[in-house]
Amino acid sequence: MAVPSFLARERIVARPGFNRWLIPPAALAVHLCIGQVYATSVYKAALVADFQSSLKTIGYIFSLAIVMLGLSAALFGTWVDRNGPRAAMFVSACFWSAGFLVGSLGIATDQLWLLYLGYGVIGGIGLGIGYISPVSTLIKWFPDRPGLATGMAIMGFGGGALIASPLSRQLMGWYDPAYDGTAGTTPSGHAVSMLFLTLGLVYLVFMMFGAFIVRVPAEGWRPAGFDPASIKAKPLVTTDSVSAGNAIKTPQFWLLWIVLFCNVTAGIGILEQASPMIQDFFRDGDTSTVAATAAAGFVGLLSLFNMGGRFVWSSTSDFVGRKGIYMVYLGLGLVLYVLLATVGNSATWLFVVLAALIISFYGGGFATAPAYLRDLFGTYQVGAIHGRLLTAWSAAGVAGPLIVNGVLDAQGTPGELVSGDYKPALFIMVGVLAVGFIANLLIRPVASKWHEPKADPSLSTATSEGASR
Repeated sequence: MAVPSFLARERIVARPGFNRWLIPPAALAVHLCIGQVYATSVYKAALVADFQSSLKTIGYIFSLAIVMLGLSAALFGTWVDRNGPRAAMFVSACFWSAGFLVGSLGIATDQLWLLYLGYGVIGGIGLGIGYISPVSTLIKWFPDRPGLATGMAIMGFGGGALIASPLSRQLMGWYDPAYDGTAGTTPSGHAVSMLFLTLGLVYLVFMMFGAFIVRVPAEGWRPAGFDPASIKAKPLVTTDSVSAGNAIKTPQFWLLWIVLFCNVTAGIGILEQASPMIQDFFRDGDTSTVAATAAAGFVGLLSLFNMGGRFVWSSTSDFVGRKGIYMVYLGLGLVLYVLLATVGNSATWLFVVLAALIISFYGGGFATAPAYLRDLFGTYQVGAIHGRLLTAWSAAGVAGPLIVNGVLDAQGTPGELVSGDYKPALFIMVGVLAVGFIANLLIRPVASKWHEPKADPSLSTATSEGASR
């Protein structure tokens, strides 16, 4: 599929001396906008009331968006790699914004199917293309620190809710004076419709800013002082390249798919029930007032750790290796889940610390995955391979809530649950993490039969044109 000339890859090749540190802001401009998907709980109750529906029915909109994220990333990953980040970010902005506008129309006219179509399907396509579009570009600009590069981009996705949540409450308060942003009031359907309209237009502007400042490195470029041969000594890191078509034929891809699926499933187990979970854990104790107060800021705190984990843990992986850091995510995460199930209700602060660390590993797993792919398969079509890997997120986005909500439905009535009711779900997550831990241990270097003919342009030994550091 051809793109207009102003979006073409050849129009955005950086000139000599271009400062590569201008690329992370372009990535953040996109990821901070599409990270709004983590803030859907802000207006979920309002949609339930407006459509006279159930939380489960409204919750499917979020699940549909995540499913479409994975599917669109897989389907359009090769197109993104071929046409470059500007075209991809431009298309992502159009779909993401259009999703909000169609969703706004659905809310205003009381047609739930339009909300599914808009935010779930159209917006979900924008999510998938926008999620992968800056990542492979950053890896090519930062071949010396791929973990840092992907952490910088994907950090924005985790932090999008930190901006979207308070902004959404403020906007809905403007559009509905009876709503004051507290748990005791619910915004009107009109306020949510206007919120969607406003966010759609605001996000379009910011994402277009990112699309038009992004650049790709010239063929043969490398950072000043960086020797591609230096990465050969690192375990699992290759200087060869594997195409997206061949990557999915390797056991390494599917082992990493299982690793990501397990890590995400366990993280969503916390995120899906975050606010009610902390109150339920202490309903049977003497600290219910403290827990209710903590719950008000708990979702925001988890968003902060989700965002911070993406940057901190992914950057750390540059030093300890991708396989090593996933052993931490899955192995230590397993232990944290056991502690959460057994002693998590002994003190509010302990519950918060355990949950926050688990979510930091959840975020770190997302940010480290593209660098892991780069280590195993090279930079040739890492964006397309990343898109295919994100189908694990789609699957986990369905499996995680199904596991947790299914167990809790069997235990009792929402609002009357206590800490013991969560134990079966938490121990299931322990088993899920154990499976991921074993899959990670089995990952080995990719066999040479899958490598592309020499050589990978992004790791060429051509003379460096320099870079601002």
